[in-house]
Amino acid sequence: MKSSDLFATARQLIPGGVSSPVRAIKPYPFYTAEASGSHIRTVDGRDLIDCCCAYGPLILGHANPVIRGAIKSQLEKGWLYGTPVPLEPEFARLITSDHPGMDMVRFVSSGSEATMAAIRLARGFTGKPDIVKIEGGFHGAHDGVLVKAGSGATTLGIPDSAGVLADIVAHTRQVPYNDPEALESLLSGNPDMAALILEPVMGNIGPVLPEKNYLQEIRSITKAHDVLLIFDEVITGYRVGIGGAQKYFRVRPDLTTLGKIIGGGLPIGAFGGRREIMEMTAPAGPVYQAGTFSGNSLSLSAGIATVRFLQKNRGIYGDLEKKSAAIKDCIPKDADGSFVSLGSMFKYFFRPTPPRNYQEVKECDTGAFSRFWTCMMDRGIFLPPSQFETNFLSSAHTEDDLERIMAAYASCI
Repeated sequence: MKSSDLFATARQLIPGGVSSPVRAIKPYPFYTAEASGSHIRTVDGRDLIDCCCAYGPLILGHANPVIRGAIKSQLEKGWLYGTPVPLEPEFARLITSDHPGMDMVRFVSSGSEATMAAIRLARGFTGKPDIVKIEGGFHGAHDGVLVKAGSGATTLGIPDSAGVLADIVAHTRQVPYNDPEALESLLSGNPDMAALILEPVMGNIGPVLPEKNYLQEIRSITKAHDVLLIFDEVITGYRVGIGGAQKYFRVRPDLTTLGKIIGGGLPIGAFGGRREIMEMTAPAGPVYQAGTFSGNSLSLSAGIATVRFLQKNRGIYGDLEKKSAAIKDCIPKDADGSFVSLGSMFKYFFRPTPPRNYQEVKECDTGAFSRFWTCMMDRGIFLPPSQFETNFLSSAHTEDDLERIMAAYASCI
């Protein structure tokens, strides 16, 4: 069946025809038949160079043989037990050794679940009810963080989804990214703040990068006000380097959430942090968290294979950074927009200067982006279909892929 036919059927059976809103490309999304390396092949027979990488997890590309071998080996032993497995302490040791801010870690099934648990843990540890998030920051689709962006530093949150109770998001405040003064002002007048949660590099509207010393300043401010700092590294974890953004920028949070890359393409999440905080988690402590699929053996085996490969091949990160820089260099000098990158994360914003925060991201010309995206697709390059999503490269992208991507950027912008 063609993509158009599949979507027509899906719309009758699945709300909106898709399992996640970001996949709802107009007039209909393409359906993937198979993928390998840096390429996706659609049911319509198209071959596309993939610069979406499943929104970040596939740093080694599609169907990587090392990861496939790890999954196959585990499949032969079974894939769900409902008991602890030796892979759990093995992977926990790998992750905690790579992240300065993590003494202990708990595995869950998704990044959303990880952020939800980290926020609950922060409240349980501090005994305080409220949290702060960054305007435009996305931390999963659970009620406490589905707050409308741009509501201002000192106003109460407004639900960003039907079905989310105002009473719940009333405990969530917001401040702009790259604005430590706004955070200081908020915390000075609100003693009930348990934690600040933020993406150290804003990935779901970006990448939007932290200005010099911004992360260090918010670390100092949160410490001064006895507020926990949660780094949501679901995107940046193992994407900007071994140890994530906290190691890259030399800032140690109290809690960290991970996902995406640590599953090697399979569902996973994790939250970890200081020992005294993590030991509040059940059954060691009173903060409840549980899940049937937590610590799933297939996800753990894929994640271990991915992380071990990255640890042994650290040159991947430098190679990917050079490829991102090459894309920037091919953009016409008279272009009106701005190119932003960090390692293998990159984006062309249809805005004259790189955005500093969510409000500035919203100033982008989304009509121009839509025309650009269609042009790139016509040239066989699949980018996330939104001005507000990060593009990614993988180690599977070849020099030939890069040449085609650069040529497309040069002609489509």
